[in-house]
Amino acid sequence: MREEYRIQLWKEYDKTKEPDIRCKLIEEYSYLVKLIAGRLSTYFGSNMEYDDLVGYGVLGLIDAVDKFDIKKGVKFETYATLRVRGAIIDHIRTLDWLPRSIRRKSKAVEKACWELECELGHSVSDEEVASKLGLSMSKFNKIMRDVTLAKMVSLEEVMEQNSEYSLKNTMGTKEKPEGHLALLEVKHLLMKAIKSLPPKEKKVISLYYYEGLTLREISIVMGVTESRISQLHTKAVSRLNLKLANNKEALI
Repeated sequence: MREEYRIQLWKEYDKTKEPDIRCKLIEEYSYLVKLIAGRLSTYFGSNMEYDDLVGYGVLGLIDAVDKFDIKKGVKFETYATLRVRGAIIDHIRTLDWLPRSIRRKSKAVEKACWELECELGHSVSDEEVASKLGLSMSKFNKIMRDVTLAKMVSLEEVMEQNSEYSLKNTMGTKEKPEGHLALLEVKHLLMKAIKSLPPKEKKVISLYYYEGLTLREISIVMGVTESRISQLHTKAVSRLNLKLANNKEALI
């Protein structure tokens, strides 16, 4: 019933562009902003106010409503999710709130992981990475807690970063055949990379992106703290980003 109401609103708005209908559409999908802001707030903790994240997300939702074309055959929820998330992250990045030292640590960890995996031929453990960096496990874990804040990325963003055709562009404009093929290739590489993840990281990715669980719910399922789940998610996405970035020559 709700979905039928929304479809009707879109049809009316497509014909009339009435401001009142526009407002109703924004209200109808405001739940997406709260959901996305809630997920992202896990990364920032007390560093960012939840209400601020919602505010940034609302701007993305308004932009999504204004630019969405029902004739493209794409679900608005899918399109809006990317716009809302992108708006929140873009605003946060303009604040430049993260210390450069943490950014350097993040790059160092990524570089160490990639070099070890190339050398050993398998996904590496925290202990192996810490050893390569010359760190104790306590210091390594402290760095990983800091790095978690630096990694404001998801699988959607990883796909965009590693394809010349972004998901946002293909959803918002007339899709080109080569763009579709490029995204299919990225998806193929992504699935292959996910299969190579360590078991715990693979499980977090599966529960978060495919089952739709929050990090808090995953922590209950896996019997560890929410901060630990956040770290596993961070490491998994970092691994995937590195694997795709180093396979760009395979992309169309």
